[in-house]
Amino acid sequence: MKKNEQPPSDTETRASNEHTQALRLWLRMLACTNLIEGQIRTRLRSHFGITLPRFDLMSQLERSPEGLKMGELSRRMMVTGGNVTGITDQLVSEGLVVREDNPNDRRAYIVKLTADGRRMFRKMAEAHEKWIVELLGGMSEKERQQFYQLLASLKNHAGSLARGEIP
Repeated sequence: MKKNEQPPSDTETRASNEHTQALRLWLRMLACTNLIEGQIRTRLRSHFGITLPRFDLMSQLERSPEGLKMGELSRRMMVTGGNVTGITDQLVSEGLVVREDNPNDRRAYIVKLTADGRRMFRKMAEAHEKWIVELLGGMSEKERQQFYQLLASLKNHAGSLARGEIP
């Protein structure tokens, strides 16, 4: 960065010393998440010509070889049914997934990876894992373990609040 050049803006730049430590921590976590996700999006597009939502859908199908209903894909990906339909349409046209009639519900389809989709996903997943290792490489193994444990505590607490277990 040049002498008078401003650092790039991110969510963390909204915080000041007057804000609580909790708010500053939240904004830092969000900034890190956005930076890492941005790198993953860019790399998926440049290396494989695919978007992160398409990768995510294929990831869900990889974990469920028997296939998933569109509604279940929507729930797991936390997006609307319309979004899942659009992504699925693209992947079907590329021969990476298929829609099959659901023998238990004639109104619903089951979506599955094709053999080509499975092969492509495995290549992408291998690269994705390497990218994550690289992007988190700024921490030592011990720091990553500590961070993982701290995030587990935060996840447990937030989950308890979401379930109404903690007043």
